[in-house]
Amino acid sequence: MEKLMSRILQDGDIHLGGVLKVDTFINHQIDPVLMYDCAAELLERFSNRKFNKILTIESSGIAPAILAGYIAKLPVVFAKKAKPVCMGQAYSATIHSFTKDNDYNVMISEELLSADDHILFIDDFLAYGDAALGVIDICRQAGATIEGMGFLIEKKFQNGRYAIGKSDASVKVESLAIIESHLGF
Repeated sequence: MEKLMSRILQDGDIHLGGVLKVDTFINHQIDPVLMYDCAAELLERFSNRKFNKILTIESSGIAPAILAGYIAKLPVVFAKKAKPVCMGQAYSATIHSFTKDNDYNVMISEELLSADDHILFIDDFLAYGDAALGVIDICRQAGATIEGMGFLIEKKFQNGRYAIGKSDASVKVESLAIIESHLGF
């Protein structure tokens, strides 16, 4: 997607270790027009799939997921990183954060995910694939079907797409901007 690629080139900043900082338009300050356009593009790329819910992980995936839900008129569920006191039984998975270099649990209430659900997962980054694999695990626990996984930015050199395919070859993966190496595009 040209608009996102241009914005990354203009305002993105690559740090040591392959960390791409996009704080001014995706994950600290959000450009809602860009997020709307990204959500619309992801929905277009998955237009041949039938899904009834959009799923993401808090927090940076929420903006594009909410806008996709708004456009598609579908509910958006996000995996929480901390279990609220009022949450009953939950599906959970442990995910390793590349940028924070730590493990955390994510969970979704069993009330919000079932075997009747067909899921489109949307997130900001695809790097090593740990978040996506956690979502695949949670959906398997619920018996839900993942129809696709859409990412704003993919760091191809970190092989997340390969990890997803190895876990579930039937999952369609789409990324709007692909970074080929740790040095950039």
